Amino acid sequence: MDEILRVEHLKRYFVKSGMFGTKSVTARAADDVSFSLGVGEVFVLAGESGSGKSTIAKMILGSIRPDSGKIFFEGQEIDSQKKSLQKIRTSCQMIHQDPYDSINPRMKVRDIVSEPLEIHKVGNRKDRDQRVIKVLQEVRLEPAQDIAGRYPHMLSGGQRQRVVLARALALKPKVILADEPVSMLDVSIRAEMLELMQELQKRHKISFVYITHDLATARYFGQRIGILYMGKIVEVGPVSQVLVSPRHPYTRALIDAISEPDPDNLHKRREIRIKEPSDVDVYQGCRFRARCPYVIEQCIIEPELKGDDSHYCACHVKLGLD
Repeated sequence: MDEILRVEHLKRYFVKSGMFGTKSVTARAADDVSFSLGVGEVFVLAGESGSGKSTIAKMILGSIRPDSGKIFFEGQEIDSQKKSLQKIRTSCQMIHQDPYDSINPRMKVRDIVSEPLEIHKVGNRKDRDQRVIKVLQEVRLEPAQDIAGRYPHMLSGGQRQRVVLARALALKPKVILADEPVSMLDVSIRAEMLELMQELQKRHKISFVYITHDLATARYFGQRIGILYMGKIVEVGPVSQVLVSPRHPYTRALIDAISEPDPDNLHKRREIRIKEPSDVDVYQGCRFRARCPYVIEQCIIEPELKGDDSHYCACHVKLGLD
């Protein structure tokens, strides 16, 4: 599979100033993150809130500058130069989590969807109007002419997220960064939205970076997955392998958290401890060692990402390999 996007050793640290004389804290949102995305592939970036998923997406688009590391798009390095940023921002679009905050409530749907076309000076007014109607039809917002003339408050949450998807499709992007695109939607319409995204991805051969904490949707939509914990990718590989035979204890914990309609889950034992001891330096050695039931003395040394058959894990124990 040809590669369209590659991230190499991205780092981004945030310093939180202490109050009332307390010590400043450095949060490592991304710490030596590397992964690649193939043409027409869906790569899932999964992890709990605060693991650094959204920060990585913003660095790819250039809205946050990395402290170090490189981003390559179609083999060309993306830097802070205007032409370089314009290329990534026209070819890569983002779908945000909250459809209520990500669109302007004072703009009509027609103007919301055509805004990126106007910013990048694509076509004339007639061409842009035709493109708006076409993408509204593609995301199944019918009648498109009527929807185009409405304001966001006149739409449901699911319809608003389809507007956000239509706006992302307007520039015919090669890559879409989808940041928790269904987490704010009712459960009843999540599957419908994922099915629509999957259909559009296959039809237009769009590559997706799908950001989520929900492994149930990752299993349905993704092809490869990277498990992110405190700014580090701790496991990566095909979805079918990682979610069926996880090698890292954190991946196992995320799988345990999936809600399934099985009464046996009421008595299912959770192996991962929740509370972290306050005397453990989480950035020394394995970052999961404070919560891990399989911790050994060697975990004081940070494990490298190693594996075989495209399935890699950063763990000294590695579940399922005994």
